[in-house]
Amino acid sequence: MRIGTETRKYEVISSWACLPEGMSFGYTHGIEVDSNQRIYVFHTGSPSVAVFHENGEYMTSWGEEFQGGAHGFYLHRDEEGEHFYVTDTERNLVAKTTLEGEVLLRIGTPDLPEIYDEQRTFIPTDVAVGPNGDIYIADGYGQSYVHHYNKDGKYIRSWGGTGSEMGQLTCPHGISVNLRGEEPELYVADRGNNRIQVFTMAGEPKRLITAEMKMPCSFYFFEDEIIFPDLLSRITILDRNDELIAHLGDDPEASKQQGWPNLPKSYYRPDRFSSPHGVCADREGNLYVAEWIEDGRVTKLVRKS
Repeated sequence: MRIGTETRKYEVISSWACLPEGMSFGYTHGIEVDSNQRIYVFHTGSPSVAVFHENGEYMTSWGEEFQGGAHGFYLHRDEEGEHFYVTDTERNLVAKTTLEGEVLLRIGTPDLPEIYDEQRTFIPTDVAVGPNGDIYIADGYGQSYVHHYNKDGKYIRSWGGTGSEMGQLTCPHGISVNLRGEEPELYVADRGNNRIQVFTMAGEPKRLITAEMKMPCSFYFFEDEIIFPDLLSRITILDRNDELIAHLGDDPEASKQQGWPNLPKSYYRPDRFSSPHGVCADREGNLYVAEWIEDGRVTKLVRKS
């Protein structure tokens, strides 16, 4: 089975991840691929990181401490190697880890009493890392701010706050660094406002991307393209100018079903997505999609054109 357009086609491999007997996913929120083409799935079950060969064969697991709260999942590469930055919505923190799960850094609630108190909580949903190692945290489920730290976790600044005006955010669910232009930029999936908002690395608003949005969740940059899950209910690919290349697996009816996203298994179809939450691409341009479903769903799309 194939999905896509005349110029961009993929073969669908459903039920790609082969879990061992007795192991199951929770909500499959994040997915990443390392330089050795190992695929990592971040989910709310335990252990929360499951590692697979690119053919779907299970390799290992780690991350018991993130059970229940596993959400944002970003693999960063620099001269020091490869590391994960993860968010935990249950423990209200961000962690930097090795590829084997050793925690190297933790960042909790910012010391900002004007924003956070017993009623106003910090619930981070995603992380990005700049070219200089600075860390950017999206408080998507908390107070709708972006918080900026240096590479050692020292606080620098914050911006945002709930609203729909330029520079304001409503559920900044995903965040990533765009390196396709003359200078780096921050892309924020301003999901509650159904748009992407672009900032300078110092938090100054630059522009909005509003066309063809269906609740963008997060971002994955591959070559000159940006790939992101629209929660309602498709994968979207834009070119280097943020113009549409393709929508994949669009199902406009999924989120209208009673009980969504946890629908009867008879509803799901291999060539349609219901609630895509994370996406990544391997070196061949094949896509791996993780969906926000209580027992998980991971699909591989093998690029054909």
